[in-house]
Amino acid sequence: MAEIPIALQLYSIRDEMADDVPGTLRRVAEMGYDGVEFAGFFEHSAEELAEMCDDLGLERAGAHVPLSNIEGFALQGCIDSMVALDNEYIVVPGLPEENRESVEAWKNTAHIFTAAVEKVKQHNMKLGYHNHAHEFQLLEGEIPWDVFFDNVSDNVFGQLDIGHVIRGGQDPILYLKKYPGRSTTVHIKDYHPEREDILLGEGVADWDTIFSLCESTGGTEWYIIEQETYPVPPMEAVETCLRTAHEMLGR
Repeated sequence: MAEIPIALQLYSIRDEMADDVPGTLRRVAEMGYDGVEFAGFFEHSAEELAEMCDDLGLERAGAHVPLSNIEGFALQGCIDSMVALDNEYIVVPGLPEENRESVEAWKNTAHIFTAAVEKVKQHNMKLGYHNHAHEFQLLEGEIPWDVFFDNVSDNVFGQLDIGHVIRGGQDPILYLKKYPGRSTTVHIKDYHPEREDILLGEGVADWDTIFSLCESTGGTEWYIIEQETYPVPPMEAVETCLRTAHEMLGR
């Protein structure tokens, strides 16, 4: 089995990207990352970003977009942008309150994704949803993640954020097993109940089991490092996380 590549969610170094996109991408490539996941284009066109990444050998592991980008007439523009970026993974990283305030709202949101994924598939792209903690906390007696994935098309994947699943009080191992083949990209972020400023490997996640399930059950195509708190400067943090991931994976 081929090694699952590792990307960096560029939100982790958003200030550096805002200051110097070409230089920051170059440093990410030099660290040894296989690809990047975008969260905004930092005042560059998709074509410009694609050229920069190609020049550095960085593949595209996804792009985070708001829900409004996959609704109605906006969806075609989103697809066109992803074609220009040469990115096949479109991910919605959260929802407006009205789309998640009740079980019924989650079911309606699932219908939006089901409609969108049919068009996305026509362009050989994939559509996913990224969790925070609240998707795993009880709402009207149900877990929103379950409501969503039990009502959405099987073609929609879940971008599990491991740290946020644990933060929400649930077990990511259970969810990798519960929805087999649906964890196309996974955010490998850690969680500690008493500290926020931790790096990968410093929390409570059972990474050996998680990585094993990603490879055997989850259908995972990308591991994506995302760092939102910084015990050291952000660029140092994401380089350390990559080094740790390589060690964990025996690379």
